Amino acid sequence: MLPVHQRGMLFILVGSAAALAHFLTVVFIVERSGLAPLLANVLGWLCAFWVSFGGHHYLTFSGHGTPVLRSVPRFFLISAVGFTINESSYAVLLSVTDQPYYLLLGIVLVFVAVLTYVLSQDWAFRRIDP
Repeated sequence: MLPVHQRGMLFILVGSAAALAHFLTVVFIVERSGLAPLLANVLGWLCAFWVSFGGHHYLTFSGHGTPVLRSVPRFFLISAVGFTINESSYAVLLSVTDQPYYLLLGIVLVFVAVLTYVLSQDWAFRRIDP
């Protein structure tokens, strides 16, 4: 596996790409279809999941030796927990403030990214010892 500082930089790059995919998917769906932001957020998360998994599996945590069929369900669980926190926090923020939905989504995405890094490093892509 790469040194911690390199993994951290790659995590930021991959996470930023996934967050951008999530964010743009939500904004596009809300603006084009009028779907409620919380519903569009589900579709944004599903899109971002694959960007995030691919980037972390092949870049951030490269050399981990964990087969895709083992790491996908683990990463999906981490992502689903993160999304549950994301959606819950987003729902609360949307209901208690009149700030734009896209600003609130950005705040929530950053918070969940930190949690995802810790869980990914320590569980989903943990090196398999022979």
